[in-house]
Amino acid sequence: MPLLDPDSPEEPTNAAPPPQHPLDGLDLTPFTFSRRCWVDAAPDSVYRLISDVSLIETWSPSAAAVRYAPGDGPWAGARFSGRNRRDGREWVTDSEVVRADLGVAFAFVVGGAEDGIVRWGWSLHEQGRGSIVRQSWQLLRIDPVLGDTRADVEALRDHMADSAESTLLALAEWIADHRTR
Repeated sequence: MPLLDPDSPEEPTNAAPPPQHPLDGLDLTPFTFSRRCWVDAAPDSVYRLISDVSLIETWSPSAAAVRYAPGDGPWAGARFSGRNRRDGREWVTDSEVVRADLGVAFAFVVGGAEDGIVRWGWSLHEQGRGSIVRQSWQLLRIDPVLGDTRADVEALRDHMADSAESTLLALAEWIADHRTR
């Protein structure tokens, strides 16, 4: 039995620990992917396109209204927000750029570098007259917004993989269309 402080009007409490999320302790190793494609542009040119986050809605089937915070741009530490769509739902995310190497790589973490949920990355490698563009996604931590079951998180990963494939194909087509004009 807990001791009472005779000067305290409080009764002892046997507060239960806060409830755990059903997915706490889930191995996150399988919740990552990367997709790649060849595009008809040099790595520096592709980098300028993908690091201009306002262009992502041009290619992505699930992102819209993506904008850097006032005064920010394509550099590490910059913040941006955007709307995402999935299964008839829409929500806003805030992200932080965590890597910005011209012609090499661009990456950001949804939720910010310190406590983010997901890391998206782009890497670029010259190949012939163009580039191999690799887009990757990695789940960093479980959050209630992701769902309550492993199946929910697997469905999210699979949706994001499909979205990345669509985005890369649309980027390649957009570059090809704009090169011939």
